[in-house]
Amino acid sequence: MTSAAPAGALPQSDGPEVLAEIESRVLWLASAIVHHANRVRPNPSGLKVGGHQASCASMVSIMTALWFRHLRPQDRVSMKPHASPVLHAVNYLLGELDESYLSTLRDFGGLQSYPSRSKDPDPVDYSTGSVGIGATAPIWGALARRYVREKIGAGATGRQYSLVGDAELDEGAVWEAILDPAVAELGELVWIIDLNRQSLDRVVPNIAAERLEGMFAAAGWQVIALKYGQLLEELFARPGGDALRARIDEMSNPEYQRLLRCTAEQLRERLPGDGPGGAAIARLIAEIDDPSLVAAIRNLGGHDLAALDAAYASIEDTRPTAIFAYTVKGYRLPVQGHPQNHSSLLTTDQMRELAGELGTDPDHPWQGLETDSAAGRLCAATAAKLRRAAEIPQPPPTLPVDIGRTPAGTATTQAALGRVLLDLTRQAPEAAARVVTVSPDVSSSTNLGGWVNKVGVWSSRERVDWFADDSETILHWREKPTGQHIELGIAETNLVGLLGELGATWSRWGQPLLPIGVMYDPFVERALEPWSFGIYAGGQSILVGTPSGISLAPEGGAHQSITTPSIGIEQPGCVAYEPAFAIDVEWTLLASLAQLGKPDGTSAYLRLSTRAVDQTLAEVPTDPAARERRRRQVVAGAYLLRKAENPGVTIAAMGAMIPEALAAADRLEQAGVGVDVVCVTSPGLLFHALRAKQGREDGPSWILDQAFPGSRATPLVTVLDGHPHTLAFLATINRVASTSLGVTRFGQSGSPEDVYRYHGVDADSIVRAALDIL
Repeated sequence: MTSAAPAGALPQSDGPEVLAEIESRVLWLASAIVHHANRVRPNPSGLKVGGHQASCASMVSIMTALWFRHLRPQDRVSMKPHASPVLHAVNYLLGELDESYLSTLRDFGGLQSYPSRSKDPDPVDYSTGSVGIGATAPIWGALARRYVREKIGAGATGRQYSLVGDAELDEGAVWEAILDPAVAELGELVWIIDLNRQSLDRVVPNIAAERLEGMFAAAGWQVIALKYGQLLEELFARPGGDALRARIDEMSNPEYQRLLRCTAEQLRERLPGDGPGGAAIARLIAEIDDPSLVAAIRNLGGHDLAALDAAYASIEDTRPTAIFAYTVKGYRLPVQGHPQNHSSLLTTDQMRELAGELGTDPDHPWQGLETDSAAGRLCAATAAKLRRAAEIPQPPPTLPVDIGRTPAGTATTQAALGRVLLDLTRQAPEAAARVVTVSPDVSSSTNLGGWVNKVGVWSSRERVDWFADDSETILHWREKPTGQHIELGIAETNLVGLLGELGATWSRWGQPLLPIGVMYDPFVERALEPWSFGIYAGGQSILVGTPSGISLAPEGGAHQSITTPSIGIEQPGCVAYEPAFAIDVEWTLLASLAQLGKPDGTSAYLRLSTRAVDQTLAEVPTDPAARERRRRQVVAGAYLLRKAENPGVTIAAMGAMIPEALAAADRLEQAGVGVDVVCVTSPGLLFHALRAKQGREDGPSWILDQAFPGSRATPLVTVLDGHPHTLAFLATINRVASTSLGVTRFGQSGSPEDVYRYHGVDADSIVRAALDIL
């Protein structure tokens, strides 16, 4: 199940002394970056700046051995978030980061709190910071790279490293990712787990490393346990060494951590313990001088450069690898092993003392290594070896803006999604070839069946479809390297993690993809954080939530989404649409696809419904110019669907509520009240247009004049299948009286009529609201 790292010695050219010198300088620079931000740089606000010197210290040996011995230019690394200063220190020594940035940690425009591809001045492979998401990102990066290579014939090779804090293994998203069947085939994955047995508040009492190792092994991973360093291994080989090993193996994490804080005298008293091997241990450690005893108890495998080197050399590359590197949090710092050292900061006196121990000058903290020294030459050679050629992004494919069909009959916006994708394969095959869809075991129930049958399911190798000759099989599951649909297990966080990495291939390998993820709308909130983080990291994708809202009436409250429309407004880097008609789905989807895969691109969220709607209600103009005008309005956020001769009230409705809005308008007209009906397709775009009109941000505002012209301003009733505050701001466009209808409580099972009535979004409720406001 678990293999110990083989013993090894480093080559003399970059052997122990040279790597140790670099290791010491990296530790100093990382500590100094945090120290300067907190104790040197002026801080007029007095607000804590923060940083994690102890978390950095436990990673220094791991990263020194990796960067200066094993990393290759084609490899990618996801950093443990709290150890970002170590990355900055390494890149500074390699000449990738200018010295002027070392004093800017957590300063405006400076080094970010956690590694960021989009905001850091330092080269970063993966954005991290949200616990568990950065750890799993290389899994989805590996899948995305393989997809690009198999499907397009481009993209690099290389390992995908995750430097993971042991506390991150508490995240359920980590295990959802590890257990996905596709992951066991990714031999390029390497996780290096910084096993320092501490969390933010304490020493974790029952971390059970062996159990964690077993879980990785059961998932098909190669597991390497890097527990003890050379000093301890030598002690174990002496008489009494077996007893010492058993004593350390069996003691609890807190007891071991306490030993790290002990003097040599205290160690001689505590280490033997009360067990049967105590006498043998006492005799063994009596032969060791005080400095050697103190050094030995801290000599774990994650700080032994030779052991790390051997562990990296033993990676198989035929299956994923997990290296459990036992470390000391705060290693070589005055706070090492202390239970509350997570955010502790060294004092100025302690930094001066550390500088003396590490052979640097505290008054000149940013000293590099002498260029003519062995360490300086190794830095230069490593920098040259790791230098990557700049990726030149290929422009995304040209997409049509209008396929040209005008839907008739009764249809749902959910069904329109699959129809548009199939139309795209005929109208724009080059663009369709860049589309990749992802779903969590809901392909057929979200109307992707036709698309999946057309393009096939992506797999790194072709698999036999044993149901291909079954005449009753409607969805054909043909798995092959040329497929364009990827299905993960029922784990929404996995889906959006992959979606983010598929959406970042334009910047990683210069090859833009057009990724679309489909999931049930009630579960968007579950997936929101990792998807949002993917957008932050530069991953551009389309997330489709369907079916949505209380329109999914018989399913009941747990499956009736309420807040997703407002999430669409609030999510940065994303345009949200809730189309009412099939033609609106086509236009908004094509517009969203056109925004993917480029430096100034954006993601999109489409909220679709299973509510069948009469498509003739859309009244799509037949004149080409008028049709194009309608299309532009749909994409911009709203259009005037029905125009009264003398309006007395305006009803602004969105998505599945359009039939109720039109029915209410008919009844109000019969009562002598003229009604304008506005179909809102994107409240977020309307909100940005309003801010632009107010001079609060740059952007167009013309859509407000066309959908809500001041000359037709009347009291306003808004209605949607979601929370009413989503559209409440529309009344501020023309400063009119308003009433907002929507869903404010968990739903009920029932017929659509009963459920709409229960929530007050039926035609009766809209009529009453209009009359009340008048």
